[in-house]
Amino acid sequence: MSRKRILATAVIAASLALTAACSGGTNAANESSGGGDTLRIASVATDRVGVEALIAEFKKSNPNVDVTTSFADTDQYQGTLRTQLASGTAPDVFFAWPGNGNPGAIEVLAPTGYIQDLSDRPWVKDIPDGIKPVTVVDDKTYVVPLTFAGIGALYNKQALADIGGTEPKTWSEMLTLCATAKSKGKALFALGNQTNWVTQLADYALAATLVYGKTPDFAQQMTDGKATFADSAWKTTLDQYLEMNKKGCFSANPLGTSIENAISQVASGKSVGMIHVTSGLNQLQSEAPSGTEFGMFAVPATDNAADTWLPGAAGGSYAVNAKTKNEDLALKFIDFLGTPAAINIYAKETGNLPGIPNDQFTADPALQPLVDAQKAGKTVPFMDQLWPNPKVQNVHFAAIQDMFSGKATPDQVLTRMDEAYKG
Repeated sequence: MSRKRILATAVIAASLALTAACSGGTNAANESSGGGDTLRIASVATDRVGVEALIAEFKKSNPNVDVTTSFADTDQYQGTLRTQLASGTAPDVFFAWPGNGNPGAIEVLAPTGYIQDLSDRPWVKDIPDGIKPVTVVDDKTYVVPLTFAGIGALYNKQALADIGGTEPKTWSEMLTLCATAKSKGKALFALGNQTNWVTQLADYALAATLVYGKTPDFAQQMTDGKATFADSAWKTTLDQYLEMNKKGCFSANPLGTSIENAISQVASGKSVGMIHVTSGLNQLQSEAPSGTEFGMFAVPATDNAADTWLPGAAGGSYAVNAKTKNEDLALKFIDFLGTPAAINIYAKETGNLPGIPNDQFTADPALQPLVDAQKAGKTVPFMDQLWPNPKVQNVHFAAIQDMFSGKATPDQVLTRMDEAYKG
């Protein structure tokens, strides 16, 4: 995989319907970006707690600044953001995805002139080489990356102990653990495939090992037209995704289960865990009874534990509206986001690692597998960030839901993804 295209972070994720929460005033959803001392910020719902913690910290030094915020589920957020950018009513500072692959990603937004070039900001020099390529478009930096996120199995430690289980290291051990959990009246993994972005998490976790770990330059091969989804180990990935479902690894009726319900299952111990983005850790912790402990393991896909890789990518990242009427205040806030103090607050509150590492951060013990994988160089990019257009991800979402409903085979899913990849 070319260095230009390698990345080490991203996100994916969200969970609530569109809401508007005000920190000092009015509903931000329908206002144009106005001047004065009011700053408008928008983000995905899963990162709400991180954003609110940052605003509280920012206001300690800027007490006269009013901040209005809006948060939305990923799909709603992306659609609303594009509409606002096109109409000139977008927030001053907003969540944007690194790399490519969805309508809110910088490689989609930058060419339209919607986001501001941040290349001259003081924190740019500190962005790690591993994730720098997905923060730039045509050598210009467009986002400050606050987190390094992963995808793995987040689990309730007491629930795992209740079934007499231990963390699986191989594919066979994981299938055995699925059967053990089922015999004890639990599912090993809650699965909320009713929420379309959740459909990608399990196969991303498997593909990290089966596709990208075994063929490190697979994304570049796709770019060069030398590989396809259909004629690759993506087929094995989807076959194993279905096998997990058939063998009872997942909670009942995934297509009728929302992400909110899946989180509740794990928080309460009804299901042992869930394959999720690490940013979901804070949601689990906030919903679970006091004292509940969580752990994480990389999802194994072969019977050789040494094969296992973990998806890891630049997560929560923020851009500045190129047409903001509050440029000075927006840039002041974006520079605040680039400080170690702000990065550490956001990483801690969202259950991730810092996007710009520093020696002041102590990771949640539950995230140690991600820390270890990052240090060992055994993380691979979130797959969609290396796809050339948002269509591939949207087709992927719908096709996986069709696969789970019996309307599509793995071969048909991959053929549809290949067609979308070609544009």
